[in-house]
Amino acid sequence: MTQEFVFSSTGTLARKLHTRLADQIGRSIVRGEIAPGDSLPSELRICEMMSVSRTAVREALRVLVGKGLLVSRPKSGTKVRAPECWNHLDPDILRWQFELDKTDDFLRKLFELRFAVEPAASAAAATARTADDADAIKKAFDGMSAAESMEAYIEADILFHKSIYQATHNQFFWPIAQMFELALHQSFRITAPGDHRSRSIVEHRALMEAIVTRQPEAAHAAALQLLKSTTQDIAKLLGSDPFTRK
Repeated sequence: MTQEFVFSSTGTLARKLHTRLADQIGRSIVRGEIAPGDSLPSELRICEMMSVSRTAVREALRVLVGKGLLVSRPKSGTKVRAPECWNHLDPDILRWQFELDKTDDFLRKLFELRFAVEPAASAAAATARTADDADAIKKAFDGMSAAESMEAYIEADILFHKSIYQATHNQFFWPIAQMFELALHQSFRITAPGDHRSRSIVEHRALMEAIVTRQPEAAHAAALQLLKSTTQDIAKLLGSDPFTRK
């Protein structure tokens, strides 16, 4: 069926119209307001609903097709694709999902992925890293150690983990690093106010040294220990364990 839904034309004026339109449609899809298999209104109908040009509508739909949210075919129109077809590493899709997920669900999903890939990425980085990679990891670690504000600590911590993924020189790890730039902001804002920073610095140092000295097994173990400690910190700060599936 064709889904009739309401768009709002309000938003940050500095953003391009088609970007805001794609944001509103995409958010509606991720929220389930437009279900998989549903057809969007025609381009002309969306133009009428939003009081926007057909060019803006076409560009917005093209963006969402590129993210895997929509498929457009002659005669059958533009339809919403099933979630398994979406590009879940796309920053916008991640942002819409984070807005929708409860904190516990978000953290559980994030750390399931981190436990699965981060120790392996750390081991790969210990093998493949260049001198420049080692310098980048050291610099990020120094930023964590010297940070005087929570925001500066979070930014340095994110850069530390991104630098490890980049040091793998495996392009299939790189999209995960880009995703973590958004996801880790949410996670680190929960853990940063805790009293565990001194222990976290020690564990980050162990991970850095294992990568810099090319010890993949030690890097794998250090990354795993860091993740275990972080989940314990989060459970303590939240007063509950969000990592157990209900």
